[in-house]
Amino acid sequence: MVWMETVAEAQRRARRRLPPSVYSALLAGSERGSSYDDNTRAFAELGLAPRVAGHAPQRDLATTVMGQQVSMPVLISPTGVQAVHPDGEVAVARAAAARGIAMGLSSFASKPVEEVTQACSQVFFQSYWLGDRAAIARRFDRARAAGCTGMIATLDWSFSYGRDWGSPAIPERLDLRAMARFAPEVLRRPRWLYDFARSGRLPDLTTPNLVDPGQEADAPTFFGAYGEWARTAPPSWSDIAWMVEEWGGPFMLKGVCRVDDAKAARDAGVTAISVSNHGGNNLDGTPAPIRVLPSIVDAVGDDVEVVMDGGIRRGSDVVKAVALGARAVMIGRAYLWGLGANGQAGVENVLDVIRGGIDSALLGMGKSSIHELGRDDVLVPDGFLRTLGADAAAGASRRR
Repeated sequence: MVWMETVAEAQRRARRRLPPSVYSALLAGSERGSSYDDNTRAFAELGLAPRVAGHAPQRDLATTVMGQQVSMPVLISPTGVQAVHPDGEVAVARAAAARGIAMGLSSFASKPVEEVTQACSQVFFQSYWLGDRAAIARRFDRARAAGCTGMIATLDWSFSYGRDWGSPAIPERLDLRAMARFAPEVLRRPRWLYDFARSGRLPDLTTPNLVDPGQEADAPTFFGAYGEWARTAPPSWSDIAWMVEEWGGPFMLKGVCRVDDAKAARDAGVTAISVSNHGGNNLDGTPAPIRVLPSIVDAVGDDVEVVMDGGIRRGSDVVKAVALGARAVMIGRAYLWGLGANGQAGVENVLDVIRGGIDSALLGMGKSSIHELGRDDVLVPDGFLRTLGADAAAGASRRR
């Protein structure tokens, strides 16, 4: 396949290759899509300050996140069932390893964690607050035994089902009835169909990491797992502190947008937080993470590693986030479009595009390292930044 020069091109090719229902599942975005749109629009509102001379001949992009050395400040964000390609999360893991970055693996993944850690030595397992503490502890044990180097807890979810442009038609499982229903759109995407036919297996819509090793045949479907998650009572901050202690290693809390939540996460003992609105696929109307990032960094940045995800489409977006205080960013849709367009090679292509964009931006700004970036390097327009929960945090501090 011809080289894809941008993430936008990867998205266009994924759209041409994937059945419409599969492609639309990648777009996500809840309700009217305000947060989804703001995630990318916000980056376009930020500018960069260039220099014209004295540039370094090479740029250092490497950093560390949760104790892991990575070649650039980019991580693979955990995303559920990756039926866009037969190799799914394993292909993504191979691409991450080939490019020297860490991968987040969803507990709703379609591949067992053991297969993924064999392909990539830097895997952060991602867990929801799903089931009771004993069930969560068993999943932690499995991830630990498989060699995962960190844990990500994703708690930012409001179980919104509405999408103004319609939700994709996704079957509970691929039985004969479902295959007959989806045959017309699948037959219009022969290359995608050929990939699965050649692999000898159908798209897997189960969640093998929610059961004990060897019990994958009894794994719930994605929607079965989602339903159990929806029925589980939401966690308290003491539950989060228990998760941190139970894991006993590097731990990231994903979905933080408020200063008071960031401080509570710090007090619960987390190693890192991800400033995130779940890619705009959660509570619609939440501001883009890049808008609230500086307030979170100011609140806890010396105590907790701060990363962010949401809206990253190019290397210059990564540079803007790092300049505003993020240690690294996590990407989701960008690598999924690469996976859908061309499997492992497509993911590597997307990572190379982003890496090239980071390097190009640093060159244009006269920086020799990603660590030289600061807020003065970003042009932030009046009214751009948002601060959520600062008054509540101040009130809680006064009450202690």
